[in-house]
Amino acid sequence: MPVFSLFCTRFSLLCEIKGKQVMISKNQIKNINAVHQKKFRKELSLFIAEGPKVVDEFLHSDLKVAEIYGLESWITRNLLLLKKINCPYFIVTEAELTRISALQTPNEVLAVFKQPIYTEKEINAKADLFLYLDGVADPGNMGTIIRMADWFGINQIFCSDTCVDVFSPKVVQSTMGSLARVNPLTMDLSEICSLLNVKDIYGAMLGGENLYTTNLPKKCMLVIGSESHGISVNNTKLLGKQISIPQAKGGKTESLNAAVATSIILSEFFRQQNF
Repeated sequence: MPVFSLFCTRFSLLCEIKGKQVMISKNQIKNINAVHQKKFRKELSLFIAEGPKVVDEFLHSDLKVAEIYGLESWITRNLLLLKKINCPYFIVTEAELTRISALQTPNEVLAVFKQPIYTEKEINAKADLFLYLDGVADPGNMGTIIRMADWFGINQIFCSDTCVDVFSPKVVQSTMGSLARVNPLTMDLSEICSLLNVKDIYGAMLGGENLYTTNLPKKCMLVIGSESHGISVNNTKLLGKQISIPQAKGGKTESLNAAVATSIILSEFFRQQNF
């Protein structure tokens, strides 16, 4: 686009946002804060993302945005993108952003997105490594695990119904945008293994075989348990093998949290398969 035309376009958009709503209503604030709660988030099939990085990742993905609330500085920087995606956006003050934010320190922009609907049809049955999370309840751990899945190219994870809501604000922020590329699906372990015809089911458990001396199969379902209770009794019965990360001599801690354990185990799986 010629420089003059680009300037005219930006000037036109700048004039346009001057006419945008400057003060959001009490009803808007009420509705946004409702999405922070699991009950209404599920009923409305919406979720919230905050901050320039996370919002930008989602806006450049297949996720559908419903509304955007940003400081004038953020809106101005992203005028062309906002025009392209053609969704309602509102200029807010720092005080207003604080009223609708779940963060201790609100960061420039808050966007409301439509929750994607993932079904069995979206599952990549040809993948080699599948990740199942059993009762992972800590939002930070869940978000980090989703980031790790994204790092290792795993675009589908499976969760038990006892896991934390992956669309909760803390999980969404912890993913740092990776939720745009990793599809979560809630299913029973036995059901998903049967559907994918996965025979090798390995679980991370204390007292299991040494991860580094175990020949790990190319096609496998890796099961990670909760931070406090590990893998559930019913799912433990389905495991073909239990594996663990060996503790170094002199190590004193009783266990690793779910996100750290997942990162180490995924790394070893991919190392053995020469990815």
